[in-house]
Amino acid sequence: MLWTGQVVSEAGFSTTMIAFPLLVLALTGSAAQSGLVVGAVAIAQLVAGLPAGALVDRWPRKGVMLACEAVQAVAAAGLVLALWWGTAGVGLLVVVAVVMGVCRALFEPAEEASLPRLVRDDQVPAAVAMNAARTSAGQLSGTALGGFLFAVGRLVPFAFDVLAHVFAFVSLVFVRLPGRPERSAQAPAHLGREILEGLRWVWQQPRLRVTVFCVVSLNLFFSAYYLVIIVLANERGIPSGEIGVMAAMLGAGGILGSLAAPYLHRKLSPYLLIAGVFWALTALTPLAVFVHSGYLMGVLFAVIAFLPPAANTTISTYQLLFTPDHLRGRLGGVLGVTGGLAAALGPALGGWLVEALPGPAAVLACAAAIALVTLLTTCSGTLRGFPAATQARELDPATERNT
Repeated sequence: MLWTGQVVSEAGFSTTMIAFPLLVLALTGSAAQSGLVVGAVAIAQLVAGLPAGALVDRWPRKGVMLACEAVQAVAAAGLVLALWWGTAGVGLLVVVAVVMGVCRALFEPAEEASLPRLVRDDQVPAAVAMNAARTSAGQLSGTALGGFLFAVGRLVPFAFDVLAHVFAFVSLVFVRLPGRPERSAQAPAHLGREILEGLRWVWQQPRLRVTVFCVVSLNLFFSAYYLVIIVLANERGIPSGEIGVMAAMLGAGGILGSLAAPYLHRKLSPYLLIAGVFWALTALTPLAVFVHSGYLMGVLFAVIAFLPPAANTTISTYQLLFTPDHLRGRLGGVLGVTGGLAAALGPALGGWLVEALPGPAAVLACAAAIALVTLLTTCSGTLRGFPAATQARELDPATERNT
């Protein structure tokens, strides 16, 4: 029920994210204001990320998820009514975007923290991988649907988003989330101290630190690489239709990789899987220099996107099972903020590279950065001692800090 509801919710959100800039351009003709509205979602999610993680550990997690879906449905419905009455402006769009960003900042750690209470420990890798596939599928379908629905009518994509969040809300109502373990009496909660406790927890655990580094570096350099490839394809005269196919094959590769991730997680040791993915990316990313066909570039994109879900599944499974339940929301908040910063800085880095270097050199610069991370990953003694997911709950955090 949770997974199905979130497939639809993700599609609704992605539809809105495509429709936002189209609507702003139709209302104002300003690309800058269009970027402001889209950026407001990411900025709100980043700003709210750490407090949201602490609040998720304090509040009932199912209630947080239900509230987020309800608030997003109301916000989207308000925008639909404003468009119907002809009173929608950029200010309202920014407010709706901020609401969506804050709700995502709360929902994502709440859902991630709930997974180990919804499935058995041995099912967590499959649950993590299926959630990754869900996100990719929702983004693909929502991106394709958003432009089509906007052509039907300006308010239609946002009306679809309302229905998507209502469907997700109803699905969540029927999710039976087991109660959380009781904790001993403590001093009155203080949000700032709770946030610091979560940051300290991540920093004091060597394996958490190194896995966060792996994920952040991968997000940073791959998002830069993606932009560099798109610019390179445009410079080589590849038609926009083929560039669209490239992007679609990237998403398809991610979905297939997510489906294969649980099998690879079972068959390979954590160190071999994580290091192997980085080595494969190091070998594959420079090949774009020699590819001049959009369709072949799409195949390369699909192969590259196939690999990271397996490493992410192993990393996320360990992080969830090793982290105590009362800190999982804050773990999700930290991961959301660091991952969001990497995803935001990556395109900026890619843009700087294509401005400073010729296209092929920019590709090789991204590949060299990934190669450097690969060497650090391979030489990491912490990663070499990485435990299997089934052992994560058995580790004593005090022992882990001294490893």
